[in-house]
Amino acid sequence: MFMADIKDDQTHQQALIVDQEPQGHGAESQPPQKEGTQKRVDSLDIFRGLTVALMILVDDAGGEWPMINHAPWNGCNLADFVMPFFLFIVGMAIPLALKVAVIRTDSRIPDPLMAVRKVIFRTLKLLFWGILLQGGYSHAPDELSYGVDMRRIRWCGILQRIALAYLVVALLEIATKTSQTKNRSIGQFSICRLYCWQWVVGACVLIIYLSVLYGTYVPDWQFTAQNPESPDFGKHFIVKCGVRGKLSPPCNAVGYVDRKVLGINHLYHHPAWRRSKACTAKSPYEGPLLENAPPWCHAPFEPEGILSSISAILSTIFGVHFGHVLVHIKNHADRLKHWVSLGFALLTLGLLLHFTNAIPLNKQLYTFSYVCVTSGAAALVFSSFYALVDIINMKFLFMPFKWIGMNAMLVYVMAAEGIFAGFINGWYYGDPRNTLIHWIQKHVFIGVWHSKRVGMLLYVIFAEILFWAVVAGILHRLKIYWKL
Repeated sequence: MFMADIKDDQTHQQALIVDQEPQGHGAESQPPQKEGTQKRVDSLDIFRGLTVALMILVDDAGGEWPMINHAPWNGCNLADFVMPFFLFIVGMAIPLALKVAVIRTDSRIPDPLMAVRKVIFRTLKLLFWGILLQGGYSHAPDELSYGVDMRRIRWCGILQRIALAYLVVALLEIATKTSQTKNRSIGQFSICRLYCWQWVVGACVLIIYLSVLYGTYVPDWQFTAQNPESPDFGKHFIVKCGVRGKLSPPCNAVGYVDRKVLGINHLYHHPAWRRSKACTAKSPYEGPLLENAPPWCHAPFEPEGILSSISAILSTIFGVHFGHVLVHIKNHADRLKHWVSLGFALLTLGLLLHFTNAIPLNKQLYTFSYVCVTSGAAALVFSSFYALVDIINMKFLFMPFKWIGMNAMLVYVMAAEGIFAGFINGWYYGDPRNTLIHWIQKHVFIGVWHSKRVGMLLYVIFAEILFWAVVAGILHRLKIYWKL
């Protein structure tokens, strides 16, 4: 199954190449480059690798370090940057992937229908892997069981959200690319006019999201606790709402749409809001729910749901714009000026919306302020990598991230989704908890440092992130990549 999706290095390289830029700050002082000269954008690989590493870090160490875990509701912690960073990277890669058509042929897209088929096929593969990995089939790494009750399968997830954003934005890119001129170099602000229809679609996405978020009436709702491990299993709860335009945990339109369309049994049963002060005395850590906790604390909530995924398309559209800058603007200084100024503008707008209480930062709802802050942060992080790696040529400092980024799907599945750890945990001695992974955690990291928090953090950094960076580096030497 895995080998069927492994691609040769030549195919992998095509998605991240652009015309060779002048290396100085002024293009006019450099000799002209040969037409068709290409250079790989290493900073994008490194940014992708960093994002995968962050996902592993916050997923596996976030329980001991809540300040890097997802914010229980409003706010933005380190973990809340991972999803929009992924979407931003997907958006940046789309124009670069279509740029290959320019290099190989005289037309912008030699066969738009073929390109559409490839986009749809890749979307279906993302949906398949998303449902398989997060739908409930595999209960790794600690629960040595597999299979899922179809009455409670989780339909949404990380890859499903990426699939939706990729499908919409890639098809939009194909539709607008056909009118562009081959290798056309344009000014900074004319890029927005050149791709004006993409911004129109982005505005429509925002209008639809805000209209539903603030205009939908959320009635009272009820549910039955479905977690067999909970002492409240089978208990019936009623949540009082009867409001419109609220962004509170129990009464927002995002949750209402998911409950109506997907069904409450198909939502995520361990939402971050259970770590809020209203739900547990151990907040911001996970802990047993309070006896007088509000009914909604017992309810499921889908953080990658329908309405929030529509808003998430905006993160990918911002990424596509940065990819357009990379394709059309040939000078390093002009690229960085455009990226950094837009990044600071988005960051400032998002923070203003949050601190003026106009629109709070909220990853669960994927609010517009959250889109702006995380997209602005992605812009600044990528710009920093671009300056250090593609201009100053210091990529040797970030090679582990580059290797992970070039085999991101493999590391995501094996490490972030715990498939490899689940396999290792399947081999135990006497007791299911007596496994190699638990022995390493206890004796090599936690025991040495006499601290579970520090030990788990170091275990994730060295035994997971660094380990998979080395594995990805070996696979890179062998020119083996797992791509969707």
